[in-house]
Amino acid sequence: MESFYTDKSQVRRAFERSARTYDGAAVLQREVADRMFERLELVKLAPAQMLDAGCGTGYAGPKLRSRYPDARLIELDLAMAMLKVAASRIGLLGKVFGKRHWQVCADLESLPLANDSVDLVWSSLAMQWLNEPDAAFRECHRVLRPEGLLMFSTFGPDTLLELKQAFGQVDDKPHVNRFIDMHDLGDALSHAGFSAPVMDMEKIVLTYADVRSVMRDLKAIGAHNVAMGRSRGLMGKQAFARAEAAYEQLRRDGKLPATYEVVYGHAWKPQPKPQLADGRQVIEFRPRPKT
Repeated sequence: MESFYTDKSQVRRAFERSARTYDGAAVLQREVADRMFERLELVKLAPAQMLDAGCGTGYAGPKLRSRYPDARLIELDLAMAMLKVAASRIGLLGKVFGKRHWQVCADLESLPLANDSVDLVWSSLAMQWLNEPDAAFRECHRVLRPEGLLMFSTFGPDTLLELKQAFGQVDDKPHVNRFIDMHDLGDALSHAGFSAPVMDMEKIVLTYADVRSVMRDLKAIGAHNVAMGRSRGLMGKQAFARAEAAYEQLRRDGKLPATYEVVYGHAWKPQPKPQLADGRQVIEFRPRPKT
């Protein structure tokens, strides 16, 4: 089992437990979603049905419904407790027009939706918890209608590099989840059948008073280390003190940095190519104009 693989059952339990504390610590998650909406402003799209894949506590839901008021929204998450919090954001109008809002507790790698059933798949900071983004991209491609849009964000390999370096002074166990490179994600989009994938990346640095504050925030949003091969027991006091001392070496201007490499991507599902009755594709050759 590769070390970047996550224990899906642990992912679910972590987010079930953190549903009540998530919004109080999810500053970065809201900021990334807002930056995704800025990118969405540049896209011409009129969806009839849209999917918030990995919706968490539903921060994006009201914004998606406001931008596309005539579209039906499906909120999907692995953790039922997250969906319950998201349901509280629907409000009176959402309850009155409930037919335009559905919730589904399911896995992004196995979407319980029909082929060609949605026009927009939105996924903000959810794909980093998947074992196989390739499978999730194939599922997104399957449920999207032709000319539908996938827009997502996830974390790249330099996320929490300071924490990784500090705990690397203690042992060789993975203490931070591993994340997939932007270029590999772009390749996976193409392999899944998407056209014109666009990828970009930025680094966002949060600052903290101490290492324990970093760990508290990660726990509050359910971002535990769930990598296969991680240590199953608690770290001893002496080992944690060594890691803490190593992290302290990175203190600048009185604060400890925590870097997040945020990867953004979007791609379109193309119209299917015409085929003959036996399944062969039709290729049209046009003669060059005579000069």
